[in-house]
Amino acid sequence: MNAATQKSCIPGAAGDIELAIDRPDGSAAVAARGVAVIAHPHPLFGGTLDNKVVQTLARAFVQCGWTTVRFNFRGVGLSAGTHDDGRGELQDHLAVCAYAQTLTTNGQPGVLALAGFSFGAFVTTHAAQQRSGAPALAALVLVGTSVSRAPAATLNAALHPTTLVVHGELDDTVLLADVLNWARPQALPVTVVPGGGHFFHGQLPLLKGLVTRHLQSL
Repeated sequence: MNAATQKSCIPGAAGDIELAIDRPDGSAAVAARGVAVIAHPHPLFGGTLDNKVVQTLARAFVQCGWTTVRFNFRGVGLSAGTHDDGRGELQDHLAVCAYAQTLTTNGQPGVLALAGFSFGAFVTTHAAQQRSGAPALAALVLVGTSVSRAPAATLNAALHPTTLVVHGELDDTVLLADVLNWARPQALPVTVVPGGGHFFHGQLPLLKGLVTRHLQSL
């Protein structure tokens, strides 16, 4: 994302998981707000940790005082393994979350937030669900969430006040109607970007502003 981005790998169930870490001031310190784990879109359709929407999410979190951890799912970039239709990718996500919580602020475990785009948002919903009984997430941001081809999990109602769901009105990869059908039984609000497509071409500054305002409200 910038010259100060720190690249590294951590062990996962399928081997190495490639990470990219960004901090508000570029230092080694974890930001005071905590650590945000951000997941990328579908690996079989070119999704990587360098995806523009993923980088936009990272910039919003960094601007709001968070350390961000982007990562490549198995089989992407330097991450070992092969695509596993979301099952192994959930393992990857949980491994990155466990690593993120070893990052500390003043010796205390870092507060955790999760964000994801498309397939990455689908995996993120399942990661949030798997954390039942763990310390509450400080924020959850889901963009262009896959809810049909890769069905998103139902979110715990306790997460709703800190959750932002953003979807493009004209998304032809994941239809807005399908996202509303997923959100409706949960009474979960969805922020619709008028004229927005799946990748928010020409609207990434707007997306960044929506995420930044959400994070600043928490």
